[in-house]
Amino acid sequence: MMRRIWMMTAMMALMLPVFAGDGKGKQPSVENGGTIRPGELWLDNDGRHINAHGGGVLEYDGTYYWFGEHKADTTSNAMVGVTCYGSKDLVHWDNLGVALKVSDVKGSDIERGCILERPKVIYNKATGKFVMWFHLELKGKGYNAARYGVAVSNRVGGPYKFLYSQRANPATWPADFTESQRAMADTLDAEHFKKWWTPAWREAVEKGLLVKRDFATGQMSRDMTLYVDDDGKAYHIFSSEENLTLHIAQLTNDYLHHNGNYVRVAPAGHNEAPAIFKKDGTYWMITSGCTGWDPNEARMFSAPHILGPWTQHPNPCVGPKAEITFGGQSTFVLHTAGQYIFMADVWRPRHPIDARYIWLPITFEEGKPVVRWQDEWTPQVK
Repeated sequence: MMRRIWMMTAMMALMLPVFAGDGKGKQPSVENGGTIRPGELWLDNDGRHINAHGGGVLEYDGTYYWFGEHKADTTSNAMVGVTCYGSKDLVHWDNLGVALKVSDVKGSDIERGCILERPKVIYNKATGKFVMWFHLELKGKGYNAARYGVAVSNRVGGPYKFLYSQRANPATWPADFTESQRAMADTLDAEHFKKWWTPAWREAVEKGLLVKRDFATGQMSRDMTLYVDDDGKAYHIFSSEENLTLHIAQLTNDYLHHNGNYVRVAPAGHNEAPAIFKKDGTYWMITSGCTGWDPNEARMFSAPHILGPWTQHPNPCVGPKAEITFGGQSTFVLHTAGQYIFMADVWRPRHPIDARYIWLPITFEEGKPVVRWQDEWTPQVK
């Protein structure tokens, strides 16, 4: 019976409206109280489990907009696109529909059935545009494409127009490579490192083996987030080099492209699912290890500047199952007027639409972020 209910839910979800609007219309009809209960079903104003996975939240004009992957009943491939929800209190969410719809055109980069993950939206004050970036894998190609995609809209909820997809920073060395490091990377020959996971191979990766391999075509871009700094500069943070190394790449002033300035973080450290924020001048980043759909222990890094240098710290999670990030994986850190909120997904690959959400407030103890488990809590939005 439960499976039948979820199948009906998935079918209803496929009928979401394509246009998301501005979220200032109807009020929530589902009474969730005023609290967030991590890991439990989270119903929208239509009484359906929110379907916005691997997502992020943008606050605009007094409303919070939650963008995420629409998951189907039996597949994590993109059959619908990127969904959008709106809220005033971070507890009750209006379903605003599909912000970016996948394409029915065969051969399109975002053809229905592609892999479209971790969408994030930022607002460009200079252009007045809302810009969406996401991890994209071409239909039928597995995870070999390792691209990012970009879409843009005049309205926060959409519809978003897909612009292009590609790999990152082709024919460009990392900015934190010295001349000697570039020369060293240029000498590395993949033929000498065919056996992966050996100490020699890891050392070669740290020195730029995979950067050199992908130099001409562009660096791999998978799990990702976006960050807009206080000065208005925006950055794309993503897993690269076969998910072994994080890259932080500065965007152009219109937020639509990379500007060629990028650095590597934790080379050969095997990090993904980056979530970044800043407090009192220090940048913090929470990531996960790479264990497929299975949860693992969160990692944390800090830096005095977004381009580094970055220092690793112990797992910030405290409480039951902290050693596996409470069963979830990081996706975003939301900074409201009142607090920082850690957002994570509890993946259910056999039943993707039933994936859950773990949202928890971040506290700071001895100057460092702590994500402490709470069964129920009230967000501070002002």
